[in-house]
Amino acid sequence: MQNLVNGLHHMTAIAGDPQKNVDFYAGILGLRFIKKTVNFDAPDVYHLYYGDGSGTPGSILTFFPYGNISRGRKGTGETSVTSFSVPSNALGFWMERLKKFQVVFKAPQKRFDEEFICFEDHDGLGLELVANDHDQRKGWITGGISAQYAIKGFFNVTLSEHGYERTAGLLTKHMEHRLVGEKGSLLRFEAGAGGPGTYIDIRCEPDMARAWQGSGSVHHIAFSTDNDESQAVIRQNLLRAGFNPTPVKDRQYFHSIYFKEPGGVLFEVATNNPGFAVDEPANALGSSLKLPEWHEPRRKQLEQVLQPLHLPEVV
Repeated sequence: MQNLVNGLHHMTAIAGDPQKNVDFYAGILGLRFIKKTVNFDAPDVYHLYYGDGSGTPGSILTFFPYGNISRGRKGTGETSVTSFSVPSNALGFWMERLKKFQVVFKAPQKRFDEEFICFEDHDGLGLELVANDHDQRKGWITGGISAQYAIKGFFNVTLSEHGYERTAGLLTKHMEHRLVGEKGSLLRFEAGAGGPGTYIDIRCEPDMARAWQGSGSVHHIAFSTDNDESQAVIRQNLLRAGFNPTPVKDRQYFHSIYFKEPGGVLFEVATNNPGFAVDEPANALGSSLKLPEWHEPRRKQLEQVLQPLHLPEVV
């Protein structure tokens, strides 16, 4: 039977300076810069995409860099940590690399059967690198990062919640997730075939204040579904369950619906198609500003407003 929900599709976060964002994710972390476009709902702001070589669902991290914006406050009702999957022998390399670029990180820790390090980007976004030998995906290879160390895509994301019951109910009853791990206040769920890129962790933190968004905050998390037909089934299931998903929105590279989960985190369900090569060749992803046809008449105006960007030299 076909899975309606495969796992993670992408993560979208709020950032400050767009060039610092490119320098960190395409430079220090070595992700491929796969698309330079605009926030379709606020086109005077970039929408920057990073991922593996082709922007495979489950590897895509995106940002709205608003420039001079205050930092968000960490708390409940948010996606607090975005975790990437790296090979099991890679943590030593990454600790040395983070030191080289003066990125502060914590000593390796263990959770379930994996070892990981945690750190933040320059805007305060919570990140982890999770070492494991369960991930067969190929990472993007750059001049400074070889295949034996490259980031392969997401491992999991962590939701900080006041309580877990209603969010867990949504995941298990209406979004085809399974509870696969529990340790103290942390619960892990997986979807689809399971494994890295399919995990959602819920951490119960009832004593924390409510989060508010700003730079360093995750705007939403998106789940992968195969196509428009499977997305339509999910949307009907959500409507019957009393949620209020949006109509389908055309995001050029995928089609999306959005809704709030019970704890307040914005969820999206995104189709895997048409993908990122729909408006530029696969070997030239991210090389020029791409606009949807409805914003194309404003290209000259937007190019004057948007800060010029350049890819860093990866070392």
